[in-house]
Amino acid sequence: MGLYEKIVNGEEKLSLVGLGYVGMPIAVAFAKKINVVGFDLNEKKIELYKSGIDPTNEVGDEVIRNTKVDFTADPAKLREAKFHIVAVPTPVNDDHTPDLTPVEGASRILGQNLTKGSIVVFESTVYPGVTEDICVPILEKESGLKCGVDFKIGYSPERINPGDKVHRLETITKIVSGMDEETLDIVARIYELVVEVGVYRAESIKVAEAAKVIENSQRDINIAFMNELSMIFHKMDIDTRAVLDAAGTKWNFLKFMPGLVGGHCIGVDPYYLTYKAEELGYHSQIILSGRRINDDMGKYVAESLVKNLIKADIPVKHARVAILGFTFKENCPDTRNTKVIDIYKELGEYGISPMVVDPAADAEEAKRLYGITFRSMEEVKDMDAVIIAVAHDDFLKLDRERINSFYAASHKRKVLLDIKGVLNRKEYLTEDYLYWRL
Repeated sequence: MGLYEKIVNGEEKLSLVGLGYVGMPIAVAFAKKINVVGFDLNEKKIELYKSGIDPTNEVGDEVIRNTKVDFTADPAKLREAKFHIVAVPTPVNDDHTPDLTPVEGASRILGQNLTKGSIVVFESTVYPGVTEDICVPILEKESGLKCGVDFKIGYSPERINPGDKVHRLETITKIVSGMDEETLDIVARIYELVVEVGVYRAESIKVAEAAKVIENSQRDINIAFMNELSMIFHKMDIDTRAVLDAAGTKWNFLKFMPGLVGGHCIGVDPYYLTYKAEELGYHSQIILSGRRINDDMGKYVAESLVKNLIKADIPVKHARVAILGFTFKENCPDTRNTKVIDIYKELGEYGISPMVVDPAADAEEAKRLYGITFRSMEEVKDMDAVIIAVAHDDFLKLDRERINSFYAASHKRKVLLDIKGVLNRKEYLTEDYLYWRL
């Protein structure tokens, strides 16, 4: 009986290493079919899961309460599993070089608890070669086992979109790969247990790694183009959204929108690709150009706010500004790698200390990472300017009367920046508002 059959029959277990926004939904999905050990070093997070609380909001508290995942912070529990999935983040350092510390650490822990006959599949986004050239040597060193003899490896890039309730693990085609045909077949069959739309078998691990890293690089470049168009059209006094709506009537026009590009994928993955390219002597032109544009958008938004304050005859220094939304995307509590912080910091350069409101965000995380304490919506009053930075559902409900209440009554013109364009623009093209959007 092979490993696949043993797992399906309950004789062997699957482990998930890393239970964040990506790993936890994978563990929960597999637990509906097979026995799953869910491991994370964060003991506090594990206790929340055990208590039936979903801090990520990805599947919800009720699902967590009813899941059969064996949540643990004890690395020794990994020895109970024979099929391991590693889903830890792969961020970048301050100099934009890849930070492989999490994936190296996960490989070290897993290696120390790896048993003969196991298969290890990495899901973390990396540049081509990381799985075989960096992770495998760590696994071998820590376990004393030989890859290809005592254990096998594969790679299946994560495609989960945090906060997206439509495009889920089950409904997105899964790329799978393995070090040989036998491993590939087992990896594919395991994922087919939960991925309803099926899997795509890549011809090698490096191909699968490359496929993942270019998916988000392509999106990043397209958004950068939209952001550049936004800057150009503002100089022409043309509304960018109106232009894109008109152009979008053509069947082959790609409907991307301008915006802040944060998170752990789109704003990070291109740097992994260009890092490896530069190692090989090729210096990216298009990819890094797009990155520079997107990385500067927070500064551009802050400068636009300052210009509008001046236009409204409101003193810039010590201006009262509220930023609504701090997460890297709507309806998601994750504040890591949010680009709203760039707006916040840039406004600080002008002597402005913005008030930040975000009912959907992880307040404790924001305090730890950025030193920012969120305020309540009720505290947003007597403002000189308001920035709607994230399209949370809570903000979509704001009407003109509520927005009017945010401002000081003495202002003849209210400065309102609607970065995502969530409001009806025509409603605010009035004498008492200076309305601006990307």
